[in-house]
Amino acid sequence: MRTEVAIVGAGPAGLLLSHLLDRAGVESVVVETRSRQYVESRIRAGILEQSTVDLLRSVGLGERLDSEGDVHRGIHLQWPGRRHHLDFQDLVGRSVTVYGQTEVTKDLGRAREAAGQHIVYEVSGTAVHDIGTDRPSVTYTKDGRTERLEAAVVVGCDGSFGPSRAAVPEPRTWERTYPYSWLGILADVAPSTDELIYAWHPDGFALHSMRSAAVSRLYLQVPNGTDPGTWSDDRIWDALAARLGHGHDGWSLTPGPITEKSVLPMRSFVQQPMRHGRLFLAGDAAHIVPPTGAKGLNLAVADVALLAPALAALLRRGDTTPADGYSETALRRVWRCTHFSWSMTTMLHTSSDPFDDRLQRSQLEWIAASTAAATGLAENYAGLPIGF
Repeated sequence: MRTEVAIVGAGPAGLLLSHLLDRAGVESVVVETRSRQYVESRIRAGILEQSTVDLLRSVGLGERLDSEGDVHRGIHLQWPGRRHHLDFQDLVGRSVTVYGQTEVTKDLGRAREAAGQHIVYEVSGTAVHDIGTDRPSVTYTKDGRTERLEAAVVVGCDGSFGPSRAAVPEPRTWERTYPYSWLGILADVAPSTDELIYAWHPDGFALHSMRSAAVSRLYLQVPNGTDPGTWSDDRIWDALAARLGHGHDGWSLTPGPITEKSVLPMRSFVQQPMRHGRLFLAGDAAHIVPPTGAKGLNLAVADVALLAPALAALLRRGDTTPADGYSETALRRVWRCTHFSWSMTTMLHTSSDPFDDRLQRSQLEWIAASTAAATGLAENYAGLPIGF
């Protein structure tokens, strides 16, 4: 089998890339290890930057986003005795939208199905070959048969554990593993807040987020290696109530049935270059950020928004300049978002060092008092322009 662009991974990055390439008249085939049902049911990030929303709308993917997405003007920062609202619209003229990655993936899957996109789900043994030539390929096994997909370009959108990242010879890598994790829950209860609450507390960080008007998503800072089974529902709600300030200024946290518990390790990772020969990397295949800054999905969207026109220029006009500049351009935004995610994480997660505690409190108080400090946070959280 032969195509113009072989895409490894049918998550939002891979599906959006195939969608953008199709609009540019470029053919692609997508291969994916998991089933479509599994891919579309994964619970992931739920905050979309303004630039992500604008892009999805511009390529015909905004109908359900606009009807079901929840637009937020900003976020709440909290520490004991204080809750401060940051209004992104007032500060930088942009907002964010709560719309889960699960829903984005479903929208993309339906759009690609309607367009007749060739997607091969439930493959195994995927490998990338000959990326230093003009005839790279991807091999995989499907229904007991080994298949070879030849292409002009291969794009790895297969996450941190896929074969694409490992196919780049002698890359440079940077990694930071944080000394804490998140215990995350989904609960069948209406959110107790209008916008997200990021809370610093001596007992550890807490986040009140949401998935819909009837489903809440909440997180607690816990030690690495925590078994979620050791946290009873009552223990979770008690910890959330304490860290989120239940009872302060009349605010209350409403508990409800917990339907899912999981522990999420926290790390930062960047690999460069994001291109070697005819192999390009996008999304988690090239970089990982802790979820505190809500950047993971948005970074993946920014990557493929740059990559799709670069590949169209390469394959349709023989113009190599955008493709040659892809890695350097994408990495400028990657490192900016990596720094922002690190800064939000280290500002809000407690350690055993009282000196760190005082620095964190000072930073939070400065953001609440300084328009310049608040504007910097708002600009990064609401999202920089694609191509920054």
